[in-house]
Amino acid sequence: MNIYILSIVLFFSFSSSYSQIVKGKVTCDNEAVPFANVIIHDKKIGTLTDSEGFFILENVPVGSRNLIVSALNMIEKEVLIEVGLDENYINIEMLPSIFDLDQVVLTGTKNPKKKINSPIIVNIINSKKLQNIQACNLAEGLNFQSGLRVENDCQTCNYTQLRMNGLPGGYSQILINGKAIFSPLTGLYGMDHIPVNMIDRIEIVHGGGSALYGSSAVGGVVNIFTKIPTKNGNSLGYNFNSINKKSTDRILYANSTILSKNNKTGFTIYINNRQRQPYDHNNDNFSEISKINGNFFGLNLFSNLNQNSKIELNIGSLSEYRYGGEIVETPAYIAMQAEERQHRVLIGNLDYQLYFNNQKSSLDLYLAAQNTKRDHYTGVRPELGSIEDANHLLNPPYGSSLNLTQQAGFQLNHKMATVIGSNLISFGSEYIYDDVRDEINAYNYLIDQNVYSLGTFVQSDWNVFEKINLLCGIRMDNHSLLDNIILSPRVSFLYKIKSNTQMRFSYSTGFRAPQAFDADMHISFAGGGISRISLSENLKEENSRSISSSINYDKFSINNSFGLTFQTFYTRLNNVFFYDPQGMDEFGELYIKRNGDGAIVQGMTLEFRANIINKLVFDSGFTYQISKYDSPINYSLELPSLTDFLRTPEKYAYATLDYKLNENFNFSANLIYTGPMILIHMSGSPEQISDEYFITDKFNVLGIKASYLKKINEMTYEFSLGIKNLTNSYQNNFDSSKNRDSNFVYGPSSPRIFYFSINFISL
Repeated sequence: MNIYILSIVLFFSFSSSYSQIVKGKVTCDNEAVPFANVIIHDKKIGTLTDSEGFFILENVPVGSRNLIVSALNMIEKEVLIEVGLDENYINIEMLPSIFDLDQVVLTGTKNPKKKINSPIIVNIINSKKLQNIQACNLAEGLNFQSGLRVENDCQTCNYTQLRMNGLPGGYSQILINGKAIFSPLTGLYGMDHIPVNMIDRIEIVHGGGSALYGSSAVGGVVNIFTKIPTKNGNSLGYNFNSINKKSTDRILYANSTILSKNNKTGFTIYINNRQRQPYDHNNDNFSEISKINGNFFGLNLFSNLNQNSKIELNIGSLSEYRYGGEIVETPAYIAMQAEERQHRVLIGNLDYQLYFNNQKSSLDLYLAAQNTKRDHYTGVRPELGSIEDANHLLNPPYGSSLNLTQQAGFQLNHKMATVIGSNLISFGSEYIYDDVRDEINAYNYLIDQNVYSLGTFVQSDWNVFEKINLLCGIRMDNHSLLDNIILSPRVSFLYKIKSNTQMRFSYSTGFRAPQAFDADMHISFAGGGISRISLSENLKEENSRSISSSINYDKFSINNSFGLTFQTFYTRLNNVFFYDPQGMDEFGELYIKRNGDGAIVQGMTLEFRANIINKLVFDSGFTYQISKYDSPINYSLELPSLTDFLRTPEKYAYATLDYKLNENFNFSANLIYTGPMILIHMSGSPEQISDEYFITDKFNVLGIKASYLKKINEMTYEFSLGIKNLTNSYQNNFDSSKNRDSNFVYGPSSPRIFYFSINFISL
């Protein structure tokens, strides 16, 4: 009898430890879900689905097992399966997420992580939102996030700048697919160059919690992810915009995706053509909105080499002609005042991903580069018939710019069990080379900057308990313009008070190298000449310490969600950069970029969101901030110094509303509020006889859009009508004539725009 019982025990012990293979397919709405994570929870066995949604799990012990499946923009699903001795096959049907917290993000930790589990708050702007607000490019879409403002800083060329948490553009990094190839020169017009039909989603990290991205990530990070091929299809669209009934802006765009028969290889092509006429708001025959003729081509190519490895290639090519100033049909140097730009930009990145050690480890290898060539003219024509005018015609101020940025790096990740919880260790290194040369011989103007940096980081993402996550990391940068290695640590803490309530805290340090950034390379008009910025010979790095905290609450029901986020931020800057006026030379104003004492930027954001049965979606954010220098800054030799940051409102906000009436009709509305801010208005134009500080009015910019969709067989037709800046809330005190102060521009980037769009989608 004892032998019989022992035999039974041994049999079941053997059976329970016997391993089998589990196969299956993951789908959503009867379509395959590629690259989904499939994990046996209790045994830490996992894999990824291939491009057809299939997966294979090996060495799965026989018995009852919890299978967890997660994917981008899908609701995570947990299934109890019985693993037997026979063949094990399971089909898993997922549901698309209507809740933002269910999405998987990358930017906060440099690893895929469900947003609700990330110790760093990551906000998302997806392609649907960009479509609903009728954004034509990246610049038009970034205003719809708390703490972000995109401003137009030049009346002539319409150079744009992104401000995050009250800090100017040079304090934030813009990434493309996680790569820092948005160089100082590219940053001048780059946000206008990226069309929305190229963008899959935008992930945004505010403040110093983004310290692992190196120099210039003090204010935060904006990470642009390009569209990836997931299923065969084509789209063709046309947007027509009437700018205050005076000028037009026409955009033709198309996307095409082709996958192989086994879906293991595929590519997406996107093209965009833009033709914008110049717009003159004050009827002086000088443009406030520049002329643009641009063509963009992009390609995303992927190949699954096997179940555990993938290679991806992204390429973009841009050719753009931009002209602002006197509206005449002559060469630029004949005009009384003009800025002319011809851009030719190539960008690209190559990524290789490998999963091994039963999906517990992964390796990312990447290369990225951008090359920009720019021919440009920036000039004010002297008095006609004068000796200066004759010299101007003989030697007009044409210039050329060259910029090459290269990046190479790797990241190794390993997930391991610890005495308490589990830990994902990441180690990586990247080399960035940036070469900028910008020259105008007629002005004796030259920026010749060649810099490189080697950054290495290590990070611990420790799930201590189910409710507690501790993220610790440090980055070490060896920059060619610095004598010492810069250490940038960060610590982030997540505590899940309840399943729908999270509290977060972050501390980090960061730095900006003493090199030329986008604003430093912008030549503007003032006082009848041009203003130029040079770098001090004794310029040191600027460093920062940042603290942020937040509490996030979301209330869920079966079909609805309501959410609230409150966040505070504090950044202390040391050796802060500022522009010191030096007076005039024969060409115009001169400034030197120097180090000041320090500055403090602090504030809070409040966000509210709601999703009601996936028919009505509301999203809003309000930011209040204070930005002050420790010591007064001299902005003009004629005016008293100030401790205030210029062009920085204390209050700004946004709101979007999307309402799905039925399967055919959609309605969208959006609002951008910008509070008063201080500017400097330089003398020179007929309207301005001396320098002065100017406090702007507040602006409320309202947009509305109505869309009709019709599906016929495998073709979807979408027709849209709408108005941007419905109330025509626009600056009405622009300078006139050739001697205008081109930096005296504020408020919305355009007046009222009527538009319609047509889009054809075939699947």
